Amino acid sequence: MITIQEIADLAGVSRGTVDRVLNNRGNVKAETASKIREIADKLDYKPNKLGQALSIKKRNLCFGYILYSTPEDNPFFTQVVEGIECKAKELEEYGVTVLIRYAELDNKDKQIELIDELVATGINGLAITPLDDDDVTKKLVELANLGIPCVTVNSDLKDSKRIAYVGSEYMKSGQTAGALMRIATEGDARIGVVIGSSKILCHTERVRGFKENLEKYAPSAKIVETVKNHDDDIESFEVVSMLFQNHPEINALYLASGGVYGACRAVKSFKSGANNDIKIIAHDCIATTEELIEEGIITATVCQQPKIQGSLPLDLLFEYVGMDITPQDEINYTQIEIKIRENM
Repeated sequence: MITIQEIADLAGVSRGTVDRVLNNRGNVKAETASKIREIADKLDYKPNKLGQALSIKKRNLCFGYILYSTPEDNPFFTQVVEGIECKAKELEEYGVTVLIRYAELDNKDKQIELIDELVATGINGLAITPLDDDDVTKKLVELANLGIPCVTVNSDLKDSKRIAYVGSEYMKSGQTAGALMRIATEGDARIGVVIGSSKILCHTERVRGFKENLEKYAPSAKIVETVKNHDDDIESFEVVSMLFQNHPEINALYLASGGVYGACRAVKSFKSGANNDIKIIAHDCIATTEELIEEGIITATVCQQPKIQGSLPLDLLFEYVGMDITPQDEINYTQIEIKIRENM
């Protein structure tokens, strides 16, 4: 009887890629998936799904998933959680349980506490949106040494011994935002920048990419000040209002984090007279952001496939723990998508 490994060898891909295609789990390029299915059909491959499911089900696998914000605190994570819950439902067939936990933004002690709590429950793997912190890194290394694999999500920790990262290529995402700002302002920009936290790598790296793009292609554009809002709409309104009070010359805003709605409320309050054309580039596309794009308040937003960020880490952990399949790719970048009013 033909095996998954034999199909993988013939297709020139990994066993995990074949498994994802034949079981309709995870993202695989259409051309590769078609090739795999063609080989499987020609060789009359018959998966022993019942035997496989029963074998894994006996192990009662449990995965933990820690996010650094709740959907209520940062609506971006609503779609991440949808991805988690959808994948968790699929994995129920194999007796897999998924435990979701939330830590407050910037609270590394809470993240470590939740990791310890999940380890105490007997998890077999962990997906986490980690803070860029040495203690969090050490804790994930500790888990790896205990044989508990980790997948970092949305923001990475390269020295944490994680088996894979799933999320945006944030430097390129920031460069894309810089290009959009350059086009929107024709390079004539005095820019206020808003980040959620300096402890979240995806925020700081987005800003670095944004700056690099402007320095290279629009040297006359200037970043006036950078402020933090901790992904909170109320705080975002306050810090952006103060930003405009202190720097009325600002004619552009780069929102590298959550708190987009609060920041835009401040912009609406500030707009008057000559200051009625403030260009705003944001990230992600929750419902309120869509509305602000439709209104013409936000010029463009750069998105990062949050549902895949929720689901793919669980796929990778399931394959690694349940099927002894190492991730084919250590880095799994989500697609960078640009949304404007005309293509919403």
